[in-house]
Amino acid sequence: MSKKEKIKPPRKPMLDRFPFTWFPFNLLRGMILFLQDLYRMGRTHVQRSIRLQLMLTFAFCFGVSLAFYGISSALFGAVNKSTVIDYSQGMESIDREARSLADRFLTPSRHSGNGTSDESPEDDANEAVPGESGQPQATVPQGTPTPNPGTAVPVPGVNGQEPGGVPGVPAANPQVSPQPNQPNNRQGESKQGEAVQRKNFENTVKRLVTYNKLKIVITDLEGKVVFRSENAPETYVDVHSVIRNAMETRNFESDSRAEFSSFYPVTYNNQKSYLIVSGIPQPNISYHKGENPLSILASLAVFIFLFYFLTQRKMRYIEELASGLRIIATGNLDHRVIERSQDELGSLARDMNFMVTDLQRRIEEERRAEQLKNELITNVSHDLRTPLTLIMGYLRLLHDKNFETPEQAAGYVSIAYSKSEKLKGLIDDLFEFTKLSNHDVPLHKKGVVINEVLEQLLEEYVTLSEEQQLTLIRSLPQERLLVRIDVDKMIRVFENLLGNAIKYSPKPGVITFGMIRENGHAIIRISNKADALTRDELEQLFDRFYRVDKARTSETGGSGLGLAIARSIVESHEGSIWAESENGEIHFYVKLKLAS
Repeated sequence: MSKKEKIKPPRKPMLDRFPFTWFPFNLLRGMILFLQDLYRMGRTHVQRSIRLQLMLTFAFCFGVSLAFYGISSALFGAVNKSTVIDYSQGMESIDREARSLADRFLTPSRHSGNGTSDESPEDDANEAVPGESGQPQATVPQGTPTPNPGTAVPVPGVNGQEPGGVPGVPAANPQVSPQPNQPNNRQGESKQGEAVQRKNFENTVKRLVTYNKLKIVITDLEGKVVFRSENAPETYVDVHSVIRNAMETRNFESDSRAEFSSFYPVTYNNQKSYLIVSGIPQPNISYHKGENPLSILASLAVFIFLFYFLTQRKMRYIEELASGLRIIATGNLDHRVIERSQDELGSLARDMNFMVTDLQRRIEEERRAEQLKNELITNVSHDLRTPLTLIMGYLRLLHDKNFETPEQAAGYVSIAYSKSEKLKGLIDDLFEFTKLSNHDVPLHKKGVVINEVLEQLLEEYVTLSEEQQLTLIRSLPQERLLVRIDVDKMIRVFENLLGNAIKYSPKPGVITFGMIRENGHAIIRISNKADALTRDELEQLFDRFYRVDKARTSETGGSGLGLAIARSIVESHEGSIWAESENGEIHFYVKLKLAS
């Protein structure tokens, strides 16, 4: 590489070069993954709890029934719908027109003391038509005993007279004449403003009378009419009755078509007055759907049907479990129920299968024990009868003096004695096995070096092996392995295993004795040549009175209690013993826990 060439730095990943570009996508991806995990967790909890399943089923059925109730109510209610005529909106419209008229033309805040409008004539001419919403409230003159502003009431006690019947009452289209109080130099401007204001007021009143069919009256504090529209015949109004009815009427609710009046205190021609706007409210027709009991019954039927349909699978599974339990109760222990779910019902099915398996195992053990007991009776009867018969025969010969020489008599005694010892050994084995099985034998444990104990034991078996044309090969570690055992009982175990190896090994042959340390335990192995055994035969080797060769008796194979006694001793030391068969050899293993 030349000096001019430069090593290019590695390109950064796209995510590092544009971190802000990828940020929203990473956040969205994280949210999606979180929702997926939340869904999986919730689904797992629901699958494992039948209580949650029933709650969700109930909620789903209830929601569907509510939706069905809404649909059915709409359908059945359309058949039984009723017509309702409401005049409240028409009353509100009349009150809104009255309030707008009072705010625009008859409030002191919008007119000065000389009757001149604060706004320009152009603004008054361009204002919206009275009756639109959003207008301000009228100002109530202080000291006037009036009801709540804006309260719409019917107008009782009105003394109607024909127009023009009372002198001094303005005509249908009165002229608004505010009293001027300004200096003489502003009379021209004041008159021009009054003319525009009067024109706007007249146009508004005409519009309300023509299009809205309203009747407009302005009275003084005594009830005398000082202004009226062209369709208003009243010349006097009982203000006291109007105020009393205004206090009684608080809302616009009405279902009858009657004249409605809205009452507001105002200032007219610089005098405290009352504005009364009357008219027939326009009706609002609406349709109310009626109630039908079929909607409730139909929604209840939908709820029951859905709940029955959705829980039918679980109920069938419960019936299946009950049926399986009845089959098992009849004695068919080969029957198994199917685990169809992960909830409590599936757990129940799993426990039922475990119970049946354990019960079947116990029954098989009892059958095997019964078979072993029968074999015990047969073997013990044969093993006890044979030496006992020989002992009795030789003793009878001695008793009858059926011998020729004293040496022959001594031989009879020796044979009888040896058979007695064998008989005693068989009885001792039975007695010891019984005590070990019932845990009646106390153990005297102490810490010993297992290497040294095994070395001394093997020295005793070297000569015996050589006499049987067998070679004893031992492989013990140099490390001193300390264990807590009952030495006498444990020596009995290894004597039994070595005795079986010497007795049943083909001659000439080899016996291997080894020991290793593994995971805080000492494992001893004794191996010798033997015929291959099946797994079942290996498991039954340590059963009481079990013999691989059924034809073998105590004369050729012992009592069948040696390995059973060995297993009881090892298990009482919290150890384990087992056998393996491979490559034409049988291996016996003893595993003991090392002392700390």
